Amino acid sequence: MSTPVTSAVPALTTPIISVKPVVLSAPQRGDDLQVRVSAPAVGTDLPVIVLAHGFGESMSGYDPLVDFWAGNGFVVVQPTFLDSRTLGRTPADPRYSEIWRIRVQDVGRVLDELDHVVAAVPGLGGRIDRERIAVAGHSWGGQTVGMLLGARVVGADGQPGPDLTDSRVKAGVLLATTGLAGDDLTPFAAQNFPFMRPDFDALTTPTLVIAGDNDQSHLSTRGPDWFTDVYTYSPGAQSLLTVFGGDHSLGGVHAYNARDTTDESPERVALIRTASWAFLRSALGIDDTAWKQVQADLMAAADPIGRIDYK
Repeated sequence: MSTPVTSAVPALTTPIISVKPVVLSAPQRGDDLQVRVSAPAVGTDLPVIVLAHGFGESMSGYDPLVDFWAGNGFVVVQPTFLDSRTLGRTPADPRYSEIWRIRVQDVGRVLDELDHVVAAVPGLGGRIDRERIAVAGHSWGGQTVGMLLGARVVGADGQPGPDLTDSRVKAGVLLATTGLAGDDLTPFAAQNFPFMRPDFDALTTPTLVIAGDNDQSHLSTRGPDWFTDVYTYSPGAQSLLTVFGGDHSLGGVHAYNARDTTDESPERVALIRTASWAFLRSALGIDDTAWKQVQADLMAAADPIGRIDYK
């Protein structure tokens, strides 16, 4: 029996508006930054989520999350990063080794130019709450936005790199985000991804971590618990949602009917989008009713599809 969707979550009845591309000039980047903005057609005081895609994806992905979040009161902004398959960049591109840094800069640019982004939807600028901004990221996107939450990358000298925490960001959701480095990385990952050396000690922003208990990465010598390191080692990640049977796509959060989804499950996706939505409403100080109900529903389910742990 699957976990029921909590009755505290409203039905998806609000029409949404989605506009792309919104183009942000970025001459030093080499390509202008393209983003998509999705928002409910009605409502005021709307909080904002900047959603960072995983490797190769784009602003056009993650509709299972975006449709739900926007249909239930959030404005969702999605940058397309330089690693996106839609841009066709290869390792021969001189920027390739710096994409991880450029990704973080891209999210900062979205926040810097938020007024320009939301102006793409007529009237939306007067309906958003600029004091309630969250970030979310899947896979590499989790590392990207995690740095705005307080995570750092350990340098060649073994010391944490620059602090890129952004005070405008009040909460985060990290989905299938990679864990610690050192002996936990495979030789291939250690050689090809030197930036995959996180330090979570200074991640103090309220964050929900979401991981699948069947997510075995070819980048790590450990098991699926590698994707829970940010919860284990960061002071800000106080909650961990473990999705039972979830692989790296967590049931298919990146697209509807995606052929590359190895663990397709509408029930897993429904739990993830509902729990993340409810958590952000609580963390942003809007309402904690739905977050409490999600937790209660999982505890009461005879055959739950996930578990929430707390520190």
